[in-house]
Amino acid sequence: MKVSLICTVKNEAEALPRLLTSLAAQTRAPDEIIIVDGGSTDATLEILREYARTAPMHIISAPGTNISQGRNIAIRAAHGEIICATDAGVRLDPNWVAELVAPFQAHKPPGVSSANTVHSSSVDVVSGFFVPDPHSVFETALAATTLPMLRDIVPEKFLPSSRSVAFRKAAWEYVGGYPEWLDYCEDLIFDLALRRAGFRFVFAPRARVYFRPRPNLRAFFRQYYHYARGDGKADLWLLRHLIRYTTYGIALPLTLALLFSGFWLLGIGILTVGFFGMFFTPYRRLLPALRDFSWRDRARALAWVPIIRITGDVAKMLGYPVGVVWRWKHRKGAR
Repeated sequence: MKVSLICTVKNEAEALPRLLTSLAAQTRAPDEIIIVDGGSTDATLEILREYARTAPMHIISAPGTNISQGRNIAIRAAHGEIICATDAGVRLDPNWVAELVAPFQAHKPPGVSSANTVHSSSVDVVSGFFVPDPHSVFETALAATTLPMLRDIVPEKFLPSSRSVAFRKAAWEYVGGYPEWLDYCEDLIFDLALRRAGFRFVFAPRARVYFRPRPNLRAFFRQYYHYARGDGKADLWLLRHLIRYTTYGIALPLTLALLFSGFWLLGIGILTVGFFGMFFTPYRRLLPALRDFSWRDRARALAWVPIIRITGDVAKMLGYPVGVVWRWKHRKGAR
């Protein structure tokens, strides 16, 4: 079974050494590595070319491509039956490739018997996991606020990120690849297309990549703004976004009005319930990570959680309508 590892990069000179070092340490090396560069202007290509001297790496330069286009270019060039996908900003567990490939080796290849079904004995997609690799107090708080822990995952419903996933090239081809019209949330749309086509997913929790959260609040805001814009473009999670607009636009002002109108007990009660609902899970994730922190850093991390949560919500509320407008214009232009 030939395995191809694919990745897209652009101006990743700072992060690439971690990925490449972890690639060299794999207990089951990929048979080939295909990297698509989207037009780097830093030392990314030089680093890749140096690594390619001692590894089976094929570098494709494709300036101006987005992540979806880059991934599709890489997969079309791949010779492997199994595609392992990751991102430049991660560090791979030494057993990452081995854990992703193992479920395919344990099941016979699929046979598509109709437009929407595959043999139940097949495995078509293996969902790896990703865990935070924070380098600061802020990044620790950000990871706890935004990234799920393993115990939060429901394997049957988990949709993998393309920073840690493997799939059959035939399945990718069957659903038409990654959506090249979408610049964010493209891996989610790809996952949903695979599920609709009837391909079987399995969860491999030990196929881990270590993902560094954004280093500051501004970078996090940009990230979540783009994620929400992608949601709007792809018509995803409308109810979630409506709940967010309702909470900040209606429920919060009404609760504050109760406080200033003499109904302060009711207002405090509502705020307490809301605070618990918004921040219980982040704090539950954060507290175990603070064991080795100083008391000062613990206080800073705890204070960051509500700031991060509210900043992310604001970014989403601003980004989503931009994506919706794009979708409306796109549909109008297609008529």
